[in-house]
Amino acid sequence: MKIQNHKLKNSFLKKIFIKICRILGYEIIDQSNFSIPTQQKKLNENLNIQGKKSITLPLGETKISRKVHALTIIFRSCTNVHMLTQNKKRLFEKEKSEYTFRSLNSLIESLKLAKISFPNIKFDIIISDFNSKEGDIQQMKHQLQKSGLSYSLVSVNINEFKNNINQINSKNEKVTENQMSNMSNIHNSLLIAKKNCKDLIYFVEDDYIHEKNTFNEIITAYERIASHLKKEIFFCPADYPYLYTKIDSTNIFLGSSKHWRKVDETLCTFLTSKKMLEKYWEKLVSMCQHEHYPFEQPLHDIYKSEYCLSPIPSLAMHCTNINSIFGLPPNVDWKKIWNENENY
Repeated sequence: MKIQNHKLKNSFLKKIFIKICRILGYEIIDQSNFSIPTQQKKLNENLNIQGKKSITLPLGETKISRKVHALTIIFRSCTNVHMLTQNKKRLFEKEKSEYTFRSLNSLIESLKLAKISFPNIKFDIIISDFNSKEGDIQQMKHQLQKSGLSYSLVSVNINEFKNNINQINSKNEKVTENQMSNMSNIHNSLLIAKKNCKDLIYFVEDDYIHEKNTFNEIITAYERIASHLKKEIFFCPADYPYLYTKIDSTNIFLGSSKHWRKVDETLCTFLTSKKMLEKYWEKLVSMCQHEHYPFEQPLHDIYKSEYCLSPIPSLAMHCTNINSIFGLPPNVDWKKIWNENENY
C-alpha cells in the first residue's frame, strides 16, 4: 500500500511539474519513453511551434525571431513549349501539359497540408501563363477551383516586355522567340510579386514535381535558419545532380526533416522574401532584359552576398532529360511521387 501511494504522489508531482514547465514555456524530455510530456508528443514527431520556437534533438530549442506570415506561389506555365533550349525528351516522355498539370497538383497537395499545419499563414497561388492552349488553361483553373486555395491566373502579353529585351545575348547571338517569351514570363512574375506579395514568394516553373511535405519543411526551415542567421535568405527546393559533380566548400544547416546546404547556383525556380525581392530588384529584372550566359548569372551574383540553401535529400524534381545535371535528384523515389500526382 505504501508503494502505491508513493507512485501516486510521484505521478501527481510529475503532472504539476509538467504544467509549470508548459506555463513558463519550457520543454522537458522524458528519455525513458522517448517523449516530450509538455507537448504530449514522441521525440520523433514534429516538435516545432510555428512562429515561436524550433526544436531539434539533440541541439535543443531555437527561438524564432523571423516568423513567416504568408507564402505566395507564382507558377510560370507554358504548355506549348516542350523544351526551351533543346529537343531532348523529358523524363517519363509525356506531353508538356502533363508535366504542368502534375507539377501544379504537387504544389496544391503540399499547400493543402501546410494550410492544416500552419492555419495562421496566408497561402495563395498565382499562375503566370504564356500562350498555353485554352483547354490546358481550363484544366489548371479546374485544379485550383477544387483545391479550395486562394488563386488567380494572369496571361502574359509578350508585347508589353519585348521592347525591353536586348535582341543580342551574351554569346553575341540573336535571342530566340522562346527565350523572349520565357524572359517576359519571368518579368511578369516579378511584377506580380512586387505588387501582390507580402512575405515569402516561391517562383517556380511548370515542370517541377514536389514532395507533399515540401512547404511544411520550407516554412519550418526558413523560420529556423533565418532566425539563426538573423537575415533573409533564398531557398532552392531541388537538390540538383550538378551539386555532386564538383568539390566545393559549403555550410550545412538543420531544418525540420532535411539538411540544407549553401549553394552558389540555381535555375529560375527559387524561394525568397519580399524584402529580398525589393533589395535586388534591378539585378533580378536584368535577367528579363538581357540573356546572360549562364542565363541565371544575376541570381548567382546575388548568391555571392546572400545565403541560398538547397535541401538534402531533395524536396522537388526538375522533370528534364534523365541525363541533365539539373534534373533527377538522388536518393528519392521520384517515380512514386510522379505517380502520386497522376489524379489531378
